[in-house]
Amino acid sequence: MRTTIIFIGAVIAAILAVAAAGCISPSAGPAGTQGGNITSTQQGPGSGATLFPTVPLAGTGSGMMAMPGDNVSVYYAGTFENGTPFDSNLESPAPLVFTLGNSTIIPGFEEAVTGMTVNQEKTVTIPAAKAYGDYNASLVRTVNRTGPIANTSFTVGEIFSIHDRTTNAYSAVRILKVTPTTVTWDANSPLSGLNFTFRIKLAGITRP
Repeated sequence: MRTTIIFIGAVIAAILAVAAAGCISPSAGPAGTQGGNITSTQQGPGSGATLFPTVPLAGTGSGMMAMPGDNVSVYYAGTFENGTPFDSNLESPAPLVFTLGNSTIIPGFEEAVTGMTVNQEKTVTIPAAKAYGDYNASLVRTVNRTGPIANTSFTVGEIFSIHDRTTNAYSAVRILKVTPTTVTWDANSPLSGLNFTFRIKLAGITRP
């Protein structure tokens, strides 16, 4: 495999601020059930204070249950396992819109939304396996500083983009160790191995 490396100049903290996105998703059962090892807690009318927008929603899809193929609109707030917030669209003027089943978000989030009804709220705990995956030690590699990276400067902790010339694919890696002759990097997502908690409100459903 021939690769080139392009310096991005981003730090891990910046990557941790990205929105949940990017994995294939299985379907889930009706809202309020457990899908795999995802746990959820329902929050219906009168169940207490809500952190979601209080502006009346259009209620599109009222009475429908979100199913694969539906276009759904959601508000959400995500935290790490220790309670630290990492992503939210509560301050956004519009909810997140995506199609259930099109693999544009992490599978656990999609499972949680599947089966919800408009204006329903829930809190879900999503394990690493249904988020950005478990940490994979085989993705840590030590390579010789020859060829296209012979004269590249590396700093431990920096993020680089790896270009596979064979497949023309790009992937981000974090530099772990640098010596005069080798560099060790980690191709795991900075979010791999982490569990998340999301509070979700389904704002609308439309069907093609």
